[in-house]
Amino acid sequence: MTPANPKLKNRIGESLSGSQIIWEALVREGVEVCFGYPGGAIMPAYDAMTEYPIHHVLTRHEQGASHMADGYARASGQVGVCIATSGPGATNLVTGIATAMLDSIPMVCITGQVPSHLIGSDAFQETDITGCTIPVTKHNYLVTEPEQIAPTIREAFYIARSGRPGPVVVDITKDAQQKSCVFEWSDEEIELPGYRPDYAPLADQLDDAVDLIKNAKRPILFSGYGVIKAQATESLTRFVETTNIPVACTLLGLGGFPATHERNLGMMGMHGETWVNQAIQDADLIIAVGMRFDDRVTGNLKTYAQNAKKIHIELDPAEINKNVRVDVPIVGDAREVLEALTPLVGRCDRPEWLAYIDESKGGSAVRDIKNLPDLGKLYAAHVIHDLYRFTEGKALVVTDVGQHQMWEAQYYKHDYPRKLLTSGGLGTMGFALPAAIGAKFAEPNESVWVVCGDGGFQMTAAELSTCAQEGVKVNIAIINNGFLGMVRQWQQFFYGGRYVATPLLSPDFVKLAEAHGLTGVRVEKRSEVEAAVRQAEATEGTVVIDFRVEQEDAVYPMVPAGADLDKMIQRPGKPGEPEHNPIFETGEDS
Repeated sequence: MTPANPKLKNRIGESLSGSQIIWEALVREGVEVCFGYPGGAIMPAYDAMTEYPIHHVLTRHEQGASHMADGYARASGQVGVCIATSGPGATNLVTGIATAMLDSIPMVCITGQVPSHLIGSDAFQETDITGCTIPVTKHNYLVTEPEQIAPTIREAFYIARSGRPGPVVVDITKDAQQKSCVFEWSDEEIELPGYRPDYAPLADQLDDAVDLIKNAKRPILFSGYGVIKAQATESLTRFVETTNIPVACTLLGLGGFPATHERNLGMMGMHGETWVNQAIQDADLIIAVGMRFDDRVTGNLKTYAQNAKKIHIELDPAEINKNVRVDVPIVGDAREVLEALTPLVGRCDRPEWLAYIDESKGGSAVRDIKNLPDLGKLYAAHVIHDLYRFTEGKALVVTDVGQHQMWEAQYYKHDYPRKLLTSGGLGTMGFALPAAIGAKFAEPNESVWVVCGDGGFQMTAAELSTCAQEGVKVNIAIINNGFLGMVRQWQQFFYGGRYVATPLLSPDFVKLAEAHGLTGVRVEKRSEVEAAVRQAEATEGTVVIDFRVEQEDAVYPMVPAGADLDKMIQRPGKPGEPEHNPIFETGEDS
């Protein structure tokens, strides 16, 4: 049903322009904020916007608008909305749309299009945006008549939020915005031919899963982003505490199961912990919940978890058996399936398996970062770990993509869902700052921190102006190592240390912040970290902190691309591994 909005006058049955109908529909879908950039083909819609109780955020680039809508959706669980004009305005959204598609983020992207009689004529700023976005949207529409606008937007929101969420593009011609028609709206349930999501798990699938779980000696559970999407944290916790099955998390799944829970092993995959990946290879049963077995998780598929039976609980049937063959597929909502399985499985104790994993942890050279000497150098691991301590793990953190993203995943312990927002599937540099702005609009009372590299930050740094214009409060921690860090790391490990096109000249980030009327801080010593974090938290507007960290640091451990999951480049101190300063080790909570 459409959310009630007391600010909206009932105009059903009146003659309205297509532009007015756009906003009528958005308000009825519960939209309170949207992110966009005007232009010729969408100008009629912008002209009508002032009549409606929706806050429009003017971005500095359309890619920023799509990332803001994405961040809003990730933080709130609601549909994010972005708007752009035709041609380059629409194509500038594509990276953000693809980012949302790969991570299953519900978005509706409204674009203007040239007048319908000019379509196909190569008119000024004409691009076939529906054609461009077919591979990176859940669905898209081209609307050429005002009568189509309201039902299309209703369908777009339904498709974006239902089943496995995703982005939907609604491309509306300029003449459809300008023409008028009688406005009609229905709150009846939407029914689309060929799209009838039904995710009730089958009884025989549950029975087969129960048999495997009861007979398993060395089970492990994977917690993916689907757990967060399904609001299944409590259900998963009950299942884990009943069955005593240890949990490994995907990058996007961090926070779906509390990081400080005794059964949480940490992150798996390319930069997951050694004991996690070893446990996967040693397991006799894998229960994968709301994840898709992507290559960064599995490593070499030929040697991946060869001794393990596999149960895959997944909302999207297309993901089952796509990358890894499983023994028991369960198509269903993660929360519903876990709640059905828990009483069927009952209490299980696995002391030998848990003791084995604990022993493997002890052999992984874990150190307490807080008490390590800094030797006069500032390491990214120090910054992230201290940020976790000083914010008490309560911040909503939005990361960009690269080394800092992996360090954040390793050193900031997320106990709550929707507290880590990051681009997983597409790995989009420039995501963090605009996504954090969107997240702040979704959760204005949260302490929002951006963790980004000096490279990714510069891709969308223009959105600092959006922060200034909107009065948005986000704190930005730039892990500044003077390189495109993750590419440099690969060059170090696999390309003979030839640093081609990775040394990076950056502006003075403190002065850049001040040029926008914001606060800038520089940190070069670990002893300065706490004061900078406290200052950022206490300052009213956006704060940019330039953390000048050790330049040639690396993320450990690391599974080389395509290697066996347990064949990891370990942290320094073992023969035959890349040389690196031993200060960089995994840190435990202090």
